[in-house]
Amino acid sequence: MKRHLTFITIVAVALLSSCNGNDANTSAVQETTKPNVKIAKVTAEEVAQTERYATTVEAEVKNNIIPNSPLRIKKIFVEVGDNVKKGQKLVELDASSLEQLSLQVENQRSEFNRIAELYKIGGVSKSDYEAVKTSLDVNEKALKNRLENTELISPIDGVVSARNYDNGDMYGGQAILVVEQITPVKMKINISEKYYSKVKKGDNVNLQFETYGDEVFTGKINIIYPIINASTHTFTAEITLANNDRRVRPGMYGHATVNFGNQNNVVVPDAAVMKQAGSGDYYVFTYSNGIVKNNKVSLGRRIGDKYEILSGINEGDNVVIAGQVNLADGKEVEVIK
Repeated sequence: MKRHLTFITIVAVALLSSCNGNDANTSAVQETTKPNVKIAKVTAEEVAQTERYATTVEAEVKNNIIPNSPLRIKKIFVEVGDNVKKGQKLVELDASSLEQLSLQVENQRSEFNRIAELYKIGGVSKSDYEAVKTSLDVNEKALKNRLENTELISPIDGVVSARNYDNGDMYGGQAILVVEQITPVKMKINISEKYYSKVKKGDNVNLQFETYGDEVFTGKINIIYPIINASTHTFTAEITLANNDRRVRPGMYGHATVNFGNQNNVVVPDAAVMKQAGSGDYYVFTYSNGIVKNNKVSLGRRIGDKYEILSGINEGDNVVIAGQVNLADGKEVEVIK
């Protein structure tokens, strides 16, 4: 019985030693197995340096139609949305309230004629004559202006965007009508000061509006403001869109894409770019002599299935495009095709 127990013990020890040996060999094999990776060579390309800016459409010109005296509104001839022409009659005001001023001017005119006759024969002094004449001239001009102001005309070709009174209302200070010129329209954007020397009047700008989806309109830089905002380090540029078909209207929200020229930068396949977990950092593994290196990179623009790289790697580097999951800085790898 003792012999059987001794034999069993020896066999068990042998089996245990054998198992431990296999585990050690397996671990050694695993440690010496190199991760397989695919690589690609970094190239440089001419990359369009574009920026996209949110913007809101404004009328080229906006006119408030108001009288120069508080008269009653006799008739308004247009409604909101109507297209109007320069010189078109928009509003007629009640002139009956000017009767008192008209009578005053008429009386002053009679008095002036009497003084003028006396002045001819030396009956009044020159200063008295000139004082009466000046008073008459002032009131005649005032009456003429107020009479002319009873008809309000449009100073521009445009569209009526607001009407604040009805026929018979007394004018109370707010514009009776608002007329806006929408051919062309304009938009303003704030651009980083680093691009100040690259923006020129007349440069084309691609415009897109939420109303029209992916459709692209072409505007032009019309005004470049000469001052840099010290707080935001930006400057304002004004874009003009001809808008001959009047499809774009003031208040529409859109985006302006400005091209600041091309720059020769390195690009990599998007598969090479990895995001650092828990941060906003991006990195790329480069390969050299069987070893990979972790490189933090600064991304530029996405171009199809590639990324522009502003810093972190150089033209001619080999970058890993597959097999990054288990990689670490300085790890040996096996390159496969």
